[in-house]
Amino acid sequence: MIKADYHLHSHNSGDSKAPMEDMITSAIDNGLEYMCFTEHMDLDFPISEQDPAGTFEVDLNSYHKELLYHKEKYADKITINYGIELGLQPQVAKGNQDLVNSNDFDFVIGSQHVIDRLDPYHSTYWEGRDEKASIRKYFEETFENLKLFSDIDVLGHLDYAVRYAPHKEDNYDPRDYQDILDEILTYIIKKDIGLDFNTAALSKGLNNPNPHPFILKRYKELGGSIITFGSDAHVPENVAGYFAKARDIAISCGFTEYYTFSNRQKTSHRL
Repeated sequence: MIKADYHLHSHNSGDSKAPMEDMITSAIDNGLEYMCFTEHMDLDFPISEQDPAGTFEVDLNSYHKELLYHKEKYADKITINYGIELGLQPQVAKGNQDLVNSNDFDFVIGSQHVIDRLDPYHSTYWEGRDEKASIRKYFEETFENLKLFSDIDVLGHLDYAVRYAPHKEDNYDPRDYQDILDEILTYIIKKDIGLDFNTAALSKGLNNPNPHPFILKRYKELGGSIITFGSDAHVPENVAGYFAKARDIAISCGFTEYYTFSNRQKTSHRL
């Protein structure tokens, strides 16, 4: 059984209303021993009617204070760690590095959420675009942003864009992008960066997690070994969602261990 959920959001993220305490009690009820909140910090996120200015910029002081309170309150039941999910864009690379340097995060996820000033979550990203070309551009931008800023522990939900593509995963074969994917995977392996095994797509009714099992297996084949499991839950009901299936997939891809992080130092756990 997987005992750690390392991609979680609470009301401290602009796209969640979940009380932190409800996320914690759900984690305990699901038998977890470790959890890490990874609230959104997407600097210079495109402003829109749906996403007003600052939506994805967490108030770090308030977040940290609340986390420390619950960390102590539930210390005898679960280990709660302090993480962040940083949005990758070229113009915020320095800002992301400054944030990492000035905060004592336990764990840092780097995630690509914005391409051409649009989030693939919104249908506007896909309008008038070729679907496959848009997914390829997502991977290419991810690689370019990693070369600008790579002080992260794992790369978040690598093929995130597929969740929201017009045909979702029906027209998606990661082998069509193996050239750019191999570049990304080789780069993060060299940098000792892991992959966020993200089960949110499964919770949304898709058949595959992010990244797709082909990518996970390819990461392993190329010499990668670091995976963390994250539900990417924004509500208590999704904490540790589909972790049993995720464990089976990880084992089928050749993994025997997963990791947790504290003070940016990793610890392995048997699958």
